[in-house]
Amino acid sequence: MPITHVNAKGQTYYLHQGTTKTGKPKYHFAMKRDGTLAESIPEGFEIYENPHAQVFLRRIPPKIITDEERQVVEEGIRKYAGVKDYKIDVKGRAIIVYTANQDIETLANLFKDLHPDPKANPQLMATLRGVIQYSPMMQFILEEKDQRRFTVQRYCFLGSIDDWIDLDQGQLAPLVRQYVTHLGNESYFELV
Repeated sequence: MPITHVNAKGQTYYLHQGTTKTGKPKYHFAMKRDGTLAESIPEGFEIYENPHAQVFLRRIPPKIITDEERQVVEEGIRKYAGVKDYKIDVKGRAIIVYTANQDIETLANLFKDLHPDPKANPQLMATLRGVIQYSPMMQFILEEKDQRRFTVQRYCFLGSIDDWIDLDQGQLAPLVRQYVTHLGNESYFELV
């Protein structure tokens, strides 16, 4: 049976297998079924979906951030942040928080003439969730492995800067509690 993956937008991707010019196996995901489909994931690789719902086959990265640390950020956003649409990605020693560029409720209200209560229409909401885009807004970078100390950063959108700004350092849970409350609020842009 071929390897497939359904991404966050509901699109099905198929793992294709081929060979390089030197005869080594190569793999890629595509939404088309034609071609040679892989029957298994090669050892040492995993399926990875980025926050933009693109699907890749990648080498399993070394685990620097623990599942518990990722969970601290996830629970902190649910508990303290005002954003509803977000994604969390772990890359190397960073836990990156992406928030939606569009407000899904505002988009849903555009369909009031077609649906009496557009937010109660699961098919419409699923479609809208499939088209919204996400941007990285905050990240927690592991600085000291032994003491598990992190630096929290926010993304700066000042045109000439467009880079991450350091905000604070410390243990993960207090940083999450203090800073994720600013996600989706005007106070985010005052953080320096």
